Amino acid sequence: MSETAPAAARARAKKAPSAFRTISEVADDLHIPQHVLRFWETKFTQVKPLKRGGGRRYYRPEDIDLLRRISDLLYTQGYTIKGVQRLLREGGGRLADNIPPPSAAEQAAAAAERGEAHEPELPMPGLAPAAPSASTKPGVKPRADVESERLRGLLADVLEELEAIRALLP
Repeated sequence: MSETAPAAARARAKKAPSAFRTISEVADDLHIPQHVLRFWETKFTQVKPLKRGGGRRYYRPEDIDLLRRISDLLYTQGYTIKGVQRLLREGGGRLADNIPPPSAAEQAAAAAERGEAHEPELPMPGLAPAAPSASTKPGVKPRADVESERLRGLLADVLEELEAIRALLP
């Protein structure tokens, strides 16, 4: 590690709570890539960092609080971008502290939204693609499909646990 890295970390730690933060500081703090923060600026008009010469962004503490809430609603609660936009519209540009969990339809839409943003689904290692079989009875799933669903369920559980752990990290 270079000598400047610890100095930069100390300088960041010394900033007052009311100090403005750069996009890299906000991205590190919220564990969100910088390009996602820039994307959110296009989707949530309430996020308005100051922009200096060269387009450098500086986030106010209230911007960071809003981004933290948006992140929680999208990644932890299971809202869609449109759902969070609706909540902001209904709240007059603010997000209430007592937002109810999303409906099942909202969660399904969020899952579809996340699926569209990622690369196409790849076959799981170790599982041969299930070929349609003439001997398969109607209404009975082939063994590979059952195993695939079981593994997907296990992976979903692990992902949920990891997201819960991530939410606990400072």
